[in-house]
Amino acid sequence: MPVRKYRHETREVSCCTKYLLFVCNTLLWMTGLIILAAGVWAWNEKDAFSNQFKLTLLVLDPAFVLICTGSVAFLIGFTGSVGALRENTCLLGTFIVLMCVLLVVEVCFGVLYLVLKDKGWIKDQATEGLRAFIIHYREDPDQQNLIDWIQEDWLQCCGIEGPKDWDSNNYFNCSSSAIGSREACGVPFSCCRRQPHELIKNKQCGYDVRKEGYSFEIAKIIYDKGCVQAGEEWMERNLILISTSAIIAIFFQILFVIFTQNLRADINSQKSKWH
Repeated sequence: MPVRKYRHETREVSCCTKYLLFVCNTLLWMTGLIILAAGVWAWNEKDAFSNQFKLTLLVLDPAFVLICTGSVAFLIGFTGSVGALRENTCLLGTFIVLMCVLLVVEVCFGVLYLVLKDKGWIKDQATEGLRAFIIHYREDPDQQNLIDWIQEDWLQCCGIEGPKDWDSNNYFNCSSSAIGSREACGVPFSCCRRQPHELIKNKQCGYDVRKEGYSFEIAKIIYDKGCVQAGEEWMERNLILISTSAIIAIFFQILFVIFTQNLRADINSQKSKWH
């Protein structure tokens, strides 16, 4: 009786898919490593590893955010890069799981934003975050640089609802004049409007602007709009751009998951050929 031979269908591993995943994930891996290193360096510079007080504001610490972001990018990039290069189905499977988890988190954040944006919860969280930044303005250089960037470069604003919110800081509180604070009843330089003739930023431009009887028109010297309102207006102006960017990012993530799964299937098919 003749013996029938069954030919198992096998697929060749696509070099194009393999090296595309390798190159893209290597870039992600290296970027994550740089971000992680910057976060660890920033934490080390302000001695946060030994100063436990810094841990009370962990979520608001820009260095901690860099460490978390860099770690996630490094892990995803490493599993995808090495998995593709070595044709390791275990690492590729881990990459797919991590990407799917990231996708779920991103979608959940998007849904939560749409659900909660009109209920005031997001505004309340932004208010509390900015209040913490103002209170601890002089205690953490990273938070100081962040709120300066928000006020001066990003939103052109001052305080939470206005310049008066800087009264929450011990250095800018009007009563601090009694202890000799030159910044009492003032605001940080990042609240100041840049003058057309100004080549170098005047670091003392916010002195005394909240004192009674201030001799200049405050609105011409500093920003009088609060950062929460300015942030809401910025979101409304750029909502289409933000939504489009998010959709494109999610599309490419899904595409990479599909490519990775196809590569895993090709590798498994090749392995079955030799067994």
